[in-house]
Amino acid sequence: MRLRENQKKALRKRLLELVFEKKTAFIKHIADEFHISRQMVSRYLSSLVKEGLVAREGRGRGTSNQLVEDEHHYKGLSVELDENRIWLNDIKPHLDKYRLPQNVMDICHYGTTEMLNNILEHAAAKKYYGNVSVNALTVTILVIDDGIGIFKKIKAEFGLAEPRDAIIELSKGKLTTDEQHHTGEGIFFTSRMMDAFIILSGKLSFQTWRGEDWLLESSYQTEGTAIKMEINRDSDRTVEEVFDRYTSLDELAFTKTVVPVALLAGVDEAVFSRSQAKRLVWRFESFKEIILDFNRVRTIGQAFADEVFRVFVNNHPDIHLKWVNANRWVDKMIKRVQAT
Repeated sequence: MRLRENQKKALRKRLLELVFEKKTAFIKHIADEFHISRQMVSRYLSSLVKEGLVAREGRGRGTSNQLVEDEHHYKGLSVELDENRIWLNDIKPHLDKYRLPQNVMDICHYGTTEMLNNILEHAAAKKYYGNVSVNALTVTILVIDDGIGIFKKIKAEFGLAEPRDAIIELSKGKLTTDEQHHTGEGIFFTSRMMDAFIILSGKLSFQTWRGEDWLLESSYQTEGTAIKMEINRDSDRTVEEVFDRYTSLDELAFTKTVVPVALLAGVDEAVFSRSQAKRLVWRFESFKEIILDFNRVRTIGQAFADEVFRVFVNNHPDIHLKWVNANRWVDKMIKRVQAT
């Protein structure tokens, strides 16, 4: 069977995606998906190896494949950090080789300079380092410092009970420890522009991946702060589109936000208390429209719902509060307190 050009491109991309996701034994699956022979799938995979896009190790059943990464490393002293110089001298030249779409370059430019500026202004770090890596599908940029740690810094500056509380504040946006010089928008907008965005600090990890926000905890201790930004090379997302998504039509200010309640719910996927609700709505006054995303939240309590959807709403009639992705029970509890 001969494939048309669009089918060839789709097959190549699918193979690259499965290699990127470290899937194994996918030859039969791809053959069935594209209605072609396993031999043809193997030939296409071999052509990706010959082109230098995929690296193959081992033989027979022990064979493994991975995308070839082209990396460039950078490092320096924080007192000498100039985010635009690093972009122009260390990162942009490496990306220019791949003739990436302008929208992807713009997002990489915005995210890199914003995260590097955070080191300069907030991290109290002595050194920074990182790398930019390009493969057949994605661009990945790492920004790392040896400073105080972002979650620890936010906890101390705002008097939060624990570092994990800093993560839900970051997810809201407009969080800054220096209001005179910064708006607190950099991390929020960068995380929405990228296909994957990860902050590691201490034992906590804040991850935005495929449109979902996650808070993870491990036994491994990360000193300072490490930020990983990843975007697909063929992404059609733009800087302007992301800014517009969180801006009111009648003004240019950052007035809308989406808050993932699952960051507050934790591993048990439940929020019950009024104190949790008060943590959630803290700084909501900074926005005109707030969307609460209840994805992955299993249940909520009456006290929590009452504090958010009756008490807060009654005290702030000018703020538009909405919710999405609520299951049947959560939706019922919200409507129940609204009716009282």
